[in-house]
Amino acid sequence: QVQLVESGGGLVQAGGSLRLSCAASGIIFTMGWYRQPPGKQRELVAAITNGGSTNYADSVKGRFTISRDNAKNTVYLQMNSLKPEDTAVYYCNAGSWLLSQSGAYWGKGTLVTVSS
Repeated sequence: QVQLVESGGGLVQAGGSLRLSCAASGIIFTMGWYRQPPGKQRELVAAITNGGSTNYADSVKGRFTISRDNAKNTVYLQMNSLKPEDTAVYYCNAGSWLLSQSGAYWGKGTLVTVSS
């Protein structure tokens, strides 16, 4: 059983930045971030393989960067130029072999609130 522990959410003004971290208890091929805005379905934000291949949602391309430290089994999401529509609970995900599909393991989520 893989456990995922997220950190780094919070409140930020529009145009600001936040960095999310997610530490996994084991070695994972693909790790990613999903988000669930209020009243909406969960959606992919970004994912990365242990080889460094990435996939981003169109809405965050050019603003968000996903990276990982394989030695620490940790994935990061650097979020810049944040917009109010980025407000959501962000979930770390792991266990998939595909960049476009979620895996079986989820973190508890961390809330990101972007004020206008």
